[in-house]
Amino acid sequence: MAEQVPETQIDIVIHNPQNNIIAKEASPVSSILLTRFHAGYFRICISFGSQVLLWTTLSKHVNETQTINRLFHTHNTDIPSIAFLLLWWLSLCTLVLLSFLYALKCLFHFPLVKKEFSHHVGVNFLFIPWISWLLLLQAMPFGGRLMNLSHENLWWIFVVPILILDIKIYGQWFTTEKRFLSMAANPTSQLSVMGNFVGSWAAARMGWKESAVSLFALGLTHYLVVFITLYQRLSGANRFPAILRPDFFLFVAAPSAASLGWSSITGDFGVPCKMLFFLSLFLFTSLICRPGMFKKSIKRFDIAWWGYSFPLTFLALASAEYAQEVKEGVVPMLMTLVLSALSVLVFLGMMVFTAANTDMLLPENDPSLSFAGATVPNN
Repeated sequence: MAEQVPETQIDIVIHNPQNNIIAKEASPVSSILLTRFHAGYFRICISFGSQVLLWTTLSKHVNETQTINRLFHTHNTDIPSIAFLLLWWLSLCTLVLLSFLYALKCLFHFPLVKKEFSHHVGVNFLFIPWISWLLLLQAMPFGGRLMNLSHENLWWIFVVPILILDIKIYGQWFTTEKRFLSMAANPTSQLSVMGNFVGSWAAARMGWKESAVSLFALGLTHYLVVFITLYQRLSGANRFPAILRPDFFLFVAAPSAASLGWSSITGDFGVPCKMLFFLSLFLFTSLICRPGMFKKSIKRFDIAWWGYSFPLTFLALASAEYAQEVKEGVVPMLMTLVLSALSVLVFLGMMVFTAANTDMLLPENDPSLSFAGATVPNN
């Protein structure tokens, strides 16, 4: 009788190399998009916010200026309020959406945010969302005592992060050996002082003169230091990538914002404001006379292109305040009209380019993202 062989269960596992591909494809697309999202995208929000303020300023000044009425033979011309409300709500929705996305990135990909916070370029973009909120706060179309109280509370919410970033950045410049300003300074460093100027501007419009002066003093002091350092073109300037050269127009935005802030504090567009405005006008002329330096940055669409929009809008805002101070004279009014029209055209152009290149938003190999210190996982 033959010996009975015990039965043994054999599990056969077939390794399919496609399993890895399926697993990767099953990974959340939203998580991948969050790793590619960075604070540089808030340039869109600050462009929207500055445009809203430009519409507000022009609508306020156009009826007060007799020269414009004489030029165009019009009286009581009003910029359509419906268009302003639509733009304000669109700006608010855009800012809320991008803020929500960045909050998700902070929650699920905090190491990437930490790298961006530690980068000499990426950290400056973290000022932009708070500046955008302050701009929308000033242009809020609602009034009343309750809304004034909300303005005051919201101002603190938006300014405190700016002050925290100031302490982090400015403190490193003179206390940390690895963060000398001569090595870390780049055109985006002016976003930090813009945060102080816009915060001062908003505080002065609420009647908080002491808070406005303190923020303005902090911003002006460091603006002078940054401006002189950038003009010297030390070795740190070589670390600024060509794709981000549209941010050179921050040279125009910073003094324009300073003039608007000081104008709100003093109540008129006096000599210091005019000096800052003429400086920004000169720097703008210098940049547009050198289109060759922007050739590499315009070869393919990038979110950095929005860096052309809001500095020009700040210049147009300062021009409008200057024209309102001068009042009489055709040249200041024509300059305001030209700069405002150019600002609107650039803004609309950026919207068209962005809509036409949605497939290039959040790209896998984003040069701006790599400079912000984050890495994108391979698919």
